[in-house]
Amino acid sequence: MTETIIGTVDLALVALYAFWIFFAALIWYLQRENMREGYPLVDESGAPAANQGPFPAPSPKTFRLPFGRGEVTVPSDNGDKRELALTREFEFSGYPYEPTGDPLADGVGPAAWAARRDVPELDGHGLPKIVPMRMCEGFAVSAGRDPRGLPVFSGDGVEVGHVSDVWVDRPEQMARYLEIELSGGTGRRLLPMPLARVRKAGVKIHALYAAQIPGVPQTKTDAEITLLEEDKISAYWCGGKLYADPARLEPQI
Repeated sequence: MTETIIGTVDLALVALYAFWIFFAALIWYLQRENMREGYPLVDESGAPAANQGPFPAPSPKTFRLPFGRGEVTVPSDNGDKRELALTREFEFSGYPYEPTGDPLADGVGPAAWAARRDVPELDGHGLPKIVPMRMCEGFAVSAGRDPRGLPVFSGDGVEVGHVSDVWVDRPEQMARYLEIELSGGTGRRLLPMPLARVRKAGVKIHALYAAQIPGVPQTKTDAEITLLEEDKISAYWCGGKLYADPARLEPQI
């Protein structure tokens, strides 16, 4: 046979070009999918944000959620229309915003929270993941000191109540929150476990002072916590690391 099928075509070069085209398309696809959630659709002032970079935002995609929780479409406006209690002296990009009210209650700065869905996070069986230990048969504190019953002291050294229960993450089998029964019959509040220091004499908290702890957001029920409530509670406590005392706003050495 004197005829050739491919002639002078360089198959190695064709394969290389095909790989380059495929890899470029993969980068394009992954970068756009990366912008589907958590990507800033508005700037600090609330105006539509200019797209950063050469990649356009992806078209909305609808996902069917398990356990009868309907559908969610992203990217989309989640309906969060809060007017934030913030201001800044000079209107140019990058100048910091300053709180105009109570930053812990207003949810700004380090106390900011995201408008997550107001439903509990579920495990693989469709049950709430985070629940009080009193609802978990077979769960017990297996390491360290059991904090239940211990007094709780705020950042200014005031006894604000006692630990009434531990809220656990059942699939992960770890403590997520301490349930604090406040003194004076003012109800219960949840404290994120990483912010608690469990000692023999009691549980010590640095984040907030006694007067601020009653302002911690509460859960709608005493048996479960929603995604939105988790964000608000954690934001309030963590915001106290900066806002609990005016002295914390100053440079620390």
